[in-house]
Amino acid sequence: MNNFSFYKDGKDLYCLFFIWLCLSFSSLFAKNTVRHNIIFFQQHQIQGTVTDGSNPLPGVTIAVKGRINATAISDYSGQFVLSALPQDTLVVSFIGFKTALVPVKGRRVVDVQLLYDTTTLQEVRVNAGYYSVKESERTGNIARITSKDIETQPVTNVLAAMQGRMAGVNIIQNTGVSGGGFDIKIRGQNSLRGDANNPLYIIDGVPYASDPIGSSQTSTIFPAATSPLNSINPDAIESIEVLKDADATSIYGSRGANGVVLITTKKGKAGKTKFSVSSSTGAGTVTKFLKLMNTQQYLAMRKQAFVNDGITQYNPWDYDINGTWDQNRYTDWQKELLGGTSQINDLQASVSGGSENTQFLLSGTYHNESTVFPGDFGYKKGGAQFNLNHKSEDNKFRVNFSAGYNVQSNDQPAFEISFDARFLPPNAPALYNADGSLNWENGTWENPLRNLNAKFEANTKDLIANTVLSYEIASGLILKSSFGYTDLSTVETRTAPSTIYNPAYNVSSIRSAIYSNNTNRSSWIMEPQINWEKELAEGKLGILIGATFQNQTGNILYQSASGFSSNSLIYNLAAAKYLTVMLNDETQYKYQAFFARVNYNWRERYLLNLTARRDGSSRFGPGNQFAAFGAVGAAWLFSKEDFLKYSSWLSFGKIRSSYGTTGNDQIGDYQFLNTYTTSGVSYNGVIGLQPSRLFNPDFGWEINKKLEFAIELGFLKDRIFTTASWYQNRSSNQLVGIPLSGTTGFTTLQANLDAVVENRGLELTLRTVNFNKGNFQWLTNFNLTFARNKLLDFPGLESSPYNQQYRISQPLNIALLYQYKGINPQSGVYEFEDLNGDGIISFPDDKQVATDLNPKFFGGIQNQLSYKRWNLDFLFQFVKQKNRSFPMGPAGMMSNQQERITDSWQQAGDNASYQIYTAGNNYDALMGDYYYSESNATVTDASFIRLKNIALSFELPLNLKETNCKIMLQGQNLLTFTKYKDGDPELMSYGYLPPLKVITAGIQLTF
Repeated sequence: MNNFSFYKDGKDLYCLFFIWLCLSFSSLFAKNTVRHNIIFFQQHQIQGTVTDGSNPLPGVTIAVKGRINATAISDYSGQFVLSALPQDTLVVSFIGFKTALVPVKGRRVVDVQLLYDTTTLQEVRVNAGYYSVKESERTGNIARITSKDIETQPVTNVLAAMQGRMAGVNIIQNTGVSGGGFDIKIRGQNSLRGDANNPLYIIDGVPYASDPIGSSQTSTIFPAATSPLNSINPDAIESIEVLKDADATSIYGSRGANGVVLITTKKGKAGKTKFSVSSSTGAGTVTKFLKLMNTQQYLAMRKQAFVNDGITQYNPWDYDINGTWDQNRYTDWQKELLGGTSQINDLQASVSGGSENTQFLLSGTYHNESTVFPGDFGYKKGGAQFNLNHKSEDNKFRVNFSAGYNVQSNDQPAFEISFDARFLPPNAPALYNADGSLNWENGTWENPLRNLNAKFEANTKDLIANTVLSYEIASGLILKSSFGYTDLSTVETRTAPSTIYNPAYNVSSIRSAIYSNNTNRSSWIMEPQINWEKELAEGKLGILIGATFQNQTGNILYQSASGFSSNSLIYNLAAAKYLTVMLNDETQYKYQAFFARVNYNWRERYLLNLTARRDGSSRFGPGNQFAAFGAVGAAWLFSKEDFLKYSSWLSFGKIRSSYGTTGNDQIGDYQFLNTYTTSGVSYNGVIGLQPSRLFNPDFGWEINKKLEFAIELGFLKDRIFTTASWYQNRSSNQLVGIPLSGTTGFTTLQANLDAVVENRGLELTLRTVNFNKGNFQWLTNFNLTFARNKLLDFPGLESSPYNQQYRISQPLNIALLYQYKGINPQSGVYEFEDLNGDGIISFPDDKQVATDLNPKFFGGIQNQLSYKRWNLDFLFQFVKQKNRSFPMGPAGMMSNQQERITDSWQQAGDNASYQIYTAGNNYDALMGDYYYSESNATVTDASFIRLKNIALSFELPLNLKETNCKIMLQGQNLLTFTKYKDGDPELMSYGYLPPLKVITAGIQLTF
């Protein structure tokens, strides 16, 4: 023991002792030979830098060949320090590069340049939730992006960073207003209920709220509720894995029915303490405006409408054409109200480092963004993240702790002024008077800036923390447990002060109002696990057993108040004359499960993965709270068979398949219970209660059965790597509201409906190394998804209230429309098919043409180019889809129209695209316009190809040791190629702000 300690503390003395011992047994060594051996066996410290030929490589492992515990890790600047003998050889390895053997040859400085090697990408370990697996050995379908993909994008929500980069993952941005929402579907819509298709979000092992934030009562500026992921800083993320098939998701049971999104934050790395600071600034503008009529075209339309209606005298309220408003004035209201520039500023800072046993990372971020609207509005968010990893000297005990705290503050107009920007007449008055006050033009119009006095404010605080403890009891046997906690609180308010009304309406008699929404969701989770791995019969056996215990509580308080005597008191509810509690709800959700995974890898070519889970949810009634789910996944690495093992063209080949079941309990709490709510009516001074829901003891789980077949092929040492996956998901036992007769006092009964929804598709990916020689490298990633959603079965659909929403063998997302015939050449009015033959166009009998609005296919193509210190990364996103054209209302009334409406019917025999103008007195034309807006004539091609992201960076050649400086230029939504004429083709909600085009410039300093 003493000798061992002596060796550790005095290596040089031990070497001399060893030499003396050898000499004592032989007299064959001459004095000069002894001197040579002393030098030959003496260690010295060497240092160097690891690069890829142009950029430093951090995290590279440098080891001395044939010696234990003689390793080092390169720091952020690629530098390393290591003790070695002059005759030693260094083994330099890093994921994605060829392992290099570098002889020391007595040098003190050893610089290493690694060469890219695509075959090692199969050794990358991907996160599968409760376990990790090599890319080459996974049996499930997992899509992945890393921080390198995320850092190139100037986005505030991680979902935006995923758009166009993952096969089978369709993400749509709902609005361009900061802090808005996203719609994400992983392999389609499984449930009839639109709010039950959210995936499960896991952040560092902790389930994160997937339910959208906010209420339609308060966040009226958004077409849908805001995304809970807004508070997560994209720059703090190391990787995002999306689990899609049964083999990958079934270990999460019911929570993974709609897919799982695993988010892993950045961790500290061993090495010198490093500081990193980055700052960027940029601007955002609207991607595309509608092409509207100018003043001459608009007035010509209006005047012709009066002629068509046989009206010779203009009305007093027709200010645009009766001479009240200037007939020569023109204002492009889209540019006036939406043409501003959003200023975007970001600041990031971090410090990290540590020893081989303990690593840490502390980072902070601040984001500030104004709006494109007039006025002083903006969105701010900031936060901090801390991570600490530690392992014992014997590597048996490990502890990982991570925590993040983020805050958001959103200040926006309470109402979306995009409607005014599209509909206002082009000769409407100026917005301001000479003294800077709002111009109401003697009460002749509603100034669109009136809505800027009404504010939407939201403040969100978000805490997420997790601790993972593990201990290796014996070789291959690890006991592990994770403890997580989340807390998300949001306060939203929407004000309606009296100043939003025209003074001509006697503002003093109009009382102000406020709508308030306070939401809090907190959750804790504990997951004990035991993992055992053993080499067995030419293979490797892995067994994972664990349990989940989760408790989630929620509090919601919706209030409205009105009758404030002063707008200055509008945030003081005690000053309101009328106060109404719209909803005061407190919920608790309990979830527990037991899961197991058995994996066997035989001869590194035959893989079998079995997963089982027993779930329990408090959202179901007695006898239905528990359900069992499971999956089987198998794979064959046929490229390792003898007949292909030495193939010069096929470097990798794998066939895999999976089948399994998952459940779904995303229905809200207490849906099976007979519940009561306050009636709001006082009887003898007591507020009464009224029943709000009937008890249903048979309320049970939705079931999702998933099947997949896939093949993965690598050619020419994986310089060309492609995958093809076919999947079929069928969701049954749908949780919906069954309609009841009105005589029961209830409209619906929450129950399981024997309806079946199918999602079927084909996913293709391709990765190529187009060029990799010298200082130049060019990589391409391509993904393409063909998806089909279908309602297979719905018993009693025709007699149900859903008979005008769904059709058998059609997708869930369809529009039932009238069949457009054309324009009557004599009357100039739109005509439609009389499907039931009763001589009139009526609802619902004639509104039966089903139109599929789901994308036919979607995907993206990314190119990464690097030359010396330059890096260029750009992504094109593409979608093949249909959408509805923008409904502008009857042409000829006091509302602007798109320029294409000038091609309208004027006289008998005209072959026009649009019907006759009307000022409102032609009933047939008014009805024709209504039917037209609800007909298949409005369905148009909304396919697009978009330059989604481009990033250019340059590493400055500084002469400062251990200091790196990078300058960056990034853009988002820069170019869009589309035939769609009604605005941005991605935006599926009419009249809302589309996603913005963003350009930023930044600098990153690391030292």
